[in-house]
Amino acid sequence: MSSAKVNEDLDRERKKCVFNIEELTNFLDGGSESTRRRRETENKILSIKGIRDVVPEEYLSHKERYENAIRKAVLYYRAAKQMEDSTKSVFENFRMNFRNSIMWAVFKDNSPFGLHYAMFLPTIEGQADDKQKEYWLKRANNLEIIGTYAQTELGHGTFIRGLETTATYDAETEEFILHSPTLTAYKWWPGNLGQTVNYCIVIAQLIINGKNYGTQPFMVQVRDEETHAPLPGIKIGEIGPKLGFNTVNNGFLGFDHHRIPRDRMLMKNTQVLKDGTVVASPNSKLAYFTMVFVRVTIVMNSANTMARAATVAIRYSAIRRQSKIRPGEPEPQILDFVSQQHKLLIGIASYYAFSMTAMWLWDIFAKFTSELAAGKLNQLPELHALSCCLKALSSSDCAALVERFRQACGGHGYLLSSNLPQLYGLATAACTYEGENTVMYLQTARSLAKAWRQANEGKDLFDTMGYLADKSSMKQWDGSLGCIVTGFQKVAAGKLATSMQNFDKYRKSGLSYEDAWNKCSVQLIGAAEAHGRAIIMKMFRSEVERTVPALSNQLQTVIRQLVQLYFYYWTIEKLGDLLLYTPITQKDVNDIQRKYEDVLEALRPNAVGLVDAFDFRDEVLHSTLGSYDGRVYERLMEEALKSPLNQEPVNQSFHKYLKPFMQGKL
Repeated sequence: MSSAKVNEDLDRERKKCVFNIEELTNFLDGGSESTRRRRETENKILSIKGIRDVVPEEYLSHKERYENAIRKAVLYYRAAKQMEDSTKSVFENFRMNFRNSIMWAVFKDNSPFGLHYAMFLPTIEGQADDKQKEYWLKRANNLEIIGTYAQTELGHGTFIRGLETTATYDAETEEFILHSPTLTAYKWWPGNLGQTVNYCIVIAQLIINGKNYGTQPFMVQVRDEETHAPLPGIKIGEIGPKLGFNTVNNGFLGFDHHRIPRDRMLMKNTQVLKDGTVVASPNSKLAYFTMVFVRVTIVMNSANTMARAATVAIRYSAIRRQSKIRPGEPEPQILDFVSQQHKLLIGIASYYAFSMTAMWLWDIFAKFTSELAAGKLNQLPELHALSCCLKALSSSDCAALVERFRQACGGHGYLLSSNLPQLYGLATAACTYEGENTVMYLQTARSLAKAWRQANEGKDLFDTMGYLADKSSMKQWDGSLGCIVTGFQKVAAGKLATSMQNFDKYRKSGLSYEDAWNKCSVQLIGAAEAHGRAIIMKMFRSEVERTVPALSNQLQTVIRQLVQLYFYYWTIEKLGDLLLYTPITQKDVNDIQRKYEDVLEALRPNAVGLVDAFDFRDEVLHSTLGSYDGRVYERLMEEALKSPLNQEPVNQSFHKYLKPFMQGKL
């Protein structure tokens, strides 16, 4: 942390905190030894010469930002590779790095190697056969090659069956011919693709003897390993500036009858023999394994983005003094306003809700991957439904909250030097990548619809959908946390039942299955979102009760207050739904509102301590408003003076344009 003199208000806030901040940091990391290792890694990375920017990247051109990011990526990943545990699988290393935030200190707007680790390696791990895995994982892990994952096209994203890129098998040469038959068939959006990678895993329609066997993954070299020039038949480039991720080098990729050997199709799940015979996977959904994995990681990434934004906004709110609560008294810290607490403290509670749910979801994913080798696929439908709705819910909540935090910081939050606009760019991107959120909810809705019919037939349901079997109405509302969990389950079940009843009516009226589903889609999305909220409520509470008993009494109390805050906040937010499907009354609502205001008051002294426990270094936050020492106004001026426009007293535009214009000579 900074050795500079700490702002007096922040200093007082830290002294008011009732729990041990280091104890909470250790809890989040999974133990004091994990905290020590994480900090050691951070220190090593940030001590690398040249890894820190001298000129803020906002003042660089688009091209300069990318080239600077590549320069830093080489330094960062060379060091990170030396510190990686080579005995762990790709998936195990991901789990161990959930709390590792140092990459954000190096890449403010994300890494140009990100998809190599997030999708290229996991896809090889999950979809290559043993021989392919041995060859490609070695090269990719050693960074002899750099890759990405190319699925989305200019004309198709979430609808994978609609992809137009073809891979036609030529049995005479034992090659696949990759081709982009239309402009909309061009791969569009893959991170790192523009100029960075030389290989990518391409998802294409497998065509043999005129028959389409559906989408399959292919390992494709797109650039020469020596010259980095695009190979013949490859059309490749970058797609241009975006709201965020501008150092990620998102690209486009087209094929003009480009040939690759037969063994470049990843064949763990489906094989093409020399003569063109297809040995199909017993479960075609295994082809979506990488997407499920990425959606699981998005839940944790959304929680971490939320935590960084909350840290900035809460520290700033403890420093900023404005307006008056009572006449004649000094201007208070804006964090003393209950309306500001309402805006911000839900961000901390949401971090815990989503991070704990993400850990639970990861355990389900890990169990599933361990059972794959034995051919056990029973949990795949449940994992798919969970990863879809929790991805959608976490990313949409994160984007909304980050923007809320930015507005809560007033005008200063609009400055790029606050880092809140960049964090919003990162947060909102997750609402569309790896499955647009509306489509994700509808994917979950299909699983819920199936479960609803199974429940009506008395069949067994997946654990996370088991509440649908309880057809009884809720008898009373007692305001307890257990009652709120049940209430949200009743909302989800009620919305689903209403949706399905209307769906059946549309079918009986003569509409096709597809048209009836489309007509009910808004209702079904509401049911899927409600299901996600019910899952998070249940898992947040149960995971806290499972994990916190070993903590000090003071810390247990604070974490349980965060659970209460989360429950009361969403009860108030979803009152309309609860009034429809539960026996909650006006008196109950008033009681919840009072409890909510009481828990805000109880958490107020610990607000700064709670975000300090995230243990984000100033280098990770990149924020003039959120630094540990609280030198907000000094840092705002320091950053302003770095502007190239402030490097000369008179800009040349005055003599070229302004002076002649004002003198009437232009």
